[in-house]
Amino acid sequence: MKQTEITKLKPFINGRYVDSKAAKHTNVYDPSTGRVIAQAPCCTMGEVETAIAAAKAAFPAWSATPAHKRAQLFFNLRNLLTANLDELTLSVATENGKNWEESRGDVAKAIEMVEMACGIPALMMGESLMNTSTGYDTVLYREPIGVFAGLAPFNFPAMIPMGWMAPLAICCGNTYVLKASSMTPMTALRVAELYRQAGFPDGVLNVVTCSRVEADQFMSNPDIKGITFVGSTSVGLHIYSEAGAHGKRVQCLCEAKNHGLILKDAPIQRTVAGVINSAFGCAGERCMALSTLVVEEEIADALVAELKTQLAGRNVGPAYDKKTNLGPVISAEHRRSICDWIQKGIDEGAKIVLDGRDVVVPGYEDGFYVGPTVLDHVRPGMTVGDCEIFGPVLCIKRVKNFEEGLAIMNANPYANGSCIFTQNGYYAREFARRTDGGMVGVNVGIPVPVAIFPFSGHKNSFFGDLHAHGKDFVRFFTESKTVTSRWFDEEEMKQTQVHTWDGSMSR
Repeated sequence: MKQTEITKLKPFINGRYVDSKAAKHTNVYDPSTGRVIAQAPCCTMGEVETAIAAAKAAFPAWSATPAHKRAQLFFNLRNLLTANLDELTLSVATENGKNWEESRGDVAKAIEMVEMACGIPALMMGESLMNTSTGYDTVLYREPIGVFAGLAPFNFPAMIPMGWMAPLAICCGNTYVLKASSMTPMTALRVAELYRQAGFPDGVLNVVTCSRVEADQFMSNPDIKGITFVGSTSVGLHIYSEAGAHGKRVQCLCEAKNHGLILKDAPIQRTVAGVINSAFGCAGERCMALSTLVVEEEIADALVAELKTQLAGRNVGPAYDKKTNLGPVISAEHRRSICDWIQKGIDEGAKIVLDGRDVVVPGYEDGFYVGPTVLDHVRPGMTVGDCEIFGPVLCIKRVKNFEEGLAIMNANPYANGSCIFTQNGYYAREFARRTDGGMVGVNVGIPVPVAIFPFSGHKNSFFGDLHAHGKDFVRFFTESKTVTSRWFDEEEMKQTQVHTWDGSMSR
C-alpha cells in the first residue's frame, strides 16, 4: 500500500470538522511502512473547552430525547458501521498495524457495543414497588448525568473509543467529548462523521486530539461529570486521583501481565494454538494478551517445542496484506522498548527460545516489526516476567504443581485476566474461585467477555467502582432518582377537610 500525501486531520466539534489553530501536530504513522500518513493537531486549551461547551449545550435536548428514539439513531449508526466495515477495517490496519482479521475484529467489537446501545430502553428501566408503606408507592428512575469524557489508547482505534466509551455514554442520554489517541485518531474521526450521518444532533459527540496538558482540564472542568480512561497504570492513577478529587465518576482500565497456568493434562497442540492466538495476536499490544505461561515442569519441554513448531509458520508482514499473521507494532520507539525488554530478560537469566528482534519484511524494511519471541526459564523476581511489555513476547515460568503456579500468578500486582488449561474439573473450578484475575479463561486464551458482561480487571489493572460495559455501564453513565408518591381519593379528601376561620377549605 502506497501513501503519497500526508492528511491534515481536523477535530470534530459540534457536528462538524473544524480547522485547528494548534501550534503543534503529532505524526500518525503507517506502522507497516514506517511512513507518516497524517498529522493530528494538538488542539489548544480553547478548542478543548469549545468541545466541552458544545457537549454541554447539547445535553438538555439530548437527555430529554426518549430512550427509544435514541435507540433508533443507534440502529442507524449500526447499519452505517456495517456498510463501511471494509473501509474502517483498512483504517485500523493502516494506522495501528493489526493484521486484516484483527482489524476487522476491532471494528466488529465496536459494532457489538453499538448493538448493545440499541437496547437502551430496556437496559435503562428502573424499579418500582407498590405499597412500600400503606398507600405509598416508590419508583426508581435512571437518568443521564451530563457531559462525559473518554481518553482512548492507541491499541484499539475502533473498539475502545467508539465501542466502550462514546456509544454507551450517549445512549444513556449523556453527551461526550472523546480524546482520541494522537497515534491512531483517524478511525475515531471517521466514525464521528457516521454519527452525523446517522442523525445524531450536533454536539452530542465531539472528538479532539491533544496532549496530556490540554487533557488535564477534563479532570478539573466542572462541566465534565465523569471520565473513562484506558492506558498505563501510572497515568490511570493520576486521572483517578485528580478526577476523583473534583467529584467526578472515574473508571480507569490500566496495565496487565496476564498469566496462563498450563497443567500436565492439557492437550499440548490445542493449548499452544490458543496461547499463540492470545500472546501474539495484535502483536501483543492488548491488555488481555496472555503474555506469561506458568507451566508444570513435566510438560514444559514438550510445550516449548510445540511453540517453536507452530510459531515457525507465522507470517510477519504488513497489516493490510490478508496473508499476514503478525503485523507491526505501533511505532519505532515502541519497537525499541520491546527489544530492550527482550535483552533485559536475557540479562536477567531467561533463556531465549525464539528471538524476533532481527526480523525483516522484504519491501517493508522501514516498518516497525518484531517477530514472535519466547523467553523460557523466567523466574519470580525477573522484571521481564512481572511487568507489561506490550509486544509479541511470551515468558515461560516453570512450576512443580497447581498450588505453586497459582501462588506465582496471584503474586503479580496486575490482575486483568488469567487462564488455566486443563482437563481436570476440580482444578478448573479451584482456579476460577481462587485466581485474582478479573476475567478468567478455562481452556480459553482470551477470556474477554461479550458486551453484556463487564470488562472486569482487578488490582492494579483497574481503578474505579464500575467496570466498562456489561450492566455496569448503565450504572456508571446514569444516576438513580427515587420518587415516593401517595394519592387520595375524593371521599377521603372530603372527610379530612375542615373549615378555616375565613370560610376557605383546608386539610
